[in-house]
Amino acid sequence: MSNAKLNLLDFSDSSIKTLHITWFAFFLTFVMWFSYVPMKPFIMEAFDMNNAQWKALLILNVALTIPARIIIGMLVDKLGPRIVYSILLIVSAFLCWGFAFAQSYEQLALFRFLCGFIGAGFVIGIRMVGEWFPAKNVGLAEGVYGGWGNFGSAAAAWSLPAIATYLYADAMGADAWRYAIATTGVVALFYGVFFYINARNTPKGATYFKPKKTGGLEVSNKRDFWFYIAMNVPMYIALAVLCWKLSPSGVNLLSETTAIIMWCLLAVLFVYQFYQIWSVNKENLSKEVPKLDRYKFKQVAILDWSYFVTFGSELAVVSMLPAFFMETFDLSPVKAGLLGGAFALMNLVARPGGGYLSDKLGRKKTLSVLIAGLAVGYMMLSQITAAWALPLAVAAVMFCSFFVQAGEGAVFAMVPLVKRRMTGQIAGMVGAYGNVGAVTFLTCYSFVETSQFFMIIAGAAVINLVMVQFIEEPAGHMHEVLPDGTAQLIEVS
Repeated sequence: MSNAKLNLLDFSDSSIKTLHITWFAFFLTFVMWFSYVPMKPFIMEAFDMNNAQWKALLILNVALTIPARIIIGMLVDKLGPRIVYSILLIVSAFLCWGFAFAQSYEQLALFRFLCGFIGAGFVIGIRMVGEWFPAKNVGLAEGVYGGWGNFGSAAAAWSLPAIATYLYADAMGADAWRYAIATTGVVALFYGVFFYINARNTPKGATYFKPKKTGGLEVSNKRDFWFYIAMNVPMYIALAVLCWKLSPSGVNLLSETTAIIMWCLLAVLFVYQFYQIWSVNKENLSKEVPKLDRYKFKQVAILDWSYFVTFGSELAVVSMLPAFFMETFDLSPVKAGLLGGAFALMNLVARPGGGYLSDKLGRKKTLSVLIAGLAVGYMMLSQITAAWALPLAVAAVMFCSFFVQAGEGAVFAMVPLVKRRMTGQIAGMVGAYGNVGAVTFLTCYSFVETSQFFMIIAGAAVINLVMVQFIEEPAGHMHEVLPDGTAQLIEVS
């Protein structure tokens, strides 16, 4: 692991090689996860869907990712990112095919819900990149991983309509969209095998720290324990809202009886999770945690809400932006997909830029500035109408997206610096909050006009900006305990 300045073209450096094969794994998950978005007109025609049913698919797409990121985070900390990412890519291929060849709206909705599992892939690479890069440039490395991987949503928007139209249309006719989506699963299947062969969890000779227990985050005191429990509540609320949206009160995909059963199941799961968290922390609650093992949970909580606003809004916006351009400016699906992808295009530079600024200027200051810019950007988007010149609308979208994705980079520049051995679980919770944000914003979108939708996000960003003022700049180092019981000092600045 080198402390030198990053040279992203130096493939002889094992850390750079690991970064590239990891961000591409993440890229493929996003291509699969959002492969359906630019196919909206084809899918709606194939299943004779109305707008309410389509919006239900948007929410279903991000719902399962909430618990999946928590679970995947635990598995990564326990098993290592190499095996977990490989399995996720291979399983995701089958879920992608299930969606592509669904024969009814019910099947389509089921596999869209299951495809939320694909979105959990992001968490895996956060731990891997954190293992391979030192604190002085981990922000930039995590930004490259997240930004270039997130670009998969734009790649899907730009390429899949064209693939369906120009590659498969002659042979497959109205089913061309199915084969375009299925192609992404084929690529992911083979890459899952490639990743397992070529990836390694840590540099040679490095220790892979594992949590003492699994089932929940370890916390440092009783106050943080109850704070942690409270921070789990919004995730269950988001899932409960999803059940309501799918019940007869919403799109009527679930019967009233099934919805009630789902709500009861969520209540049972919350109680079970409470028990798991208590089991992990009962010893810590009965005695003082050693100073070397302590950390402040408020750091995690503020990062949770920051990702709620940044990545949550990105997921919501990339889910509706192609259709927004299509309907506002009367564009073809291919052109709308290209312009809609402009929001995610900025990931290539913005998220690494946010990580780089965080490395150089400080974690708290950078995050504050970027969240403020995000609020201004969404206020601008709320003013877009058909009277705007199309290039001006695209420019406004890219301005906003810079702050959104740079903010994401700044959030995850801090995640590996909270507590190394629990990085996967912390990343899982922060990542899950991004999906809570997506469910929240997409639910709002289903009730309000587009301009109001953008203003709601801007308002949430202003609230988050206040929260960020209470985050603490990471100290110069952290301690982790080796398997033999000795402590190791890890630099974080």
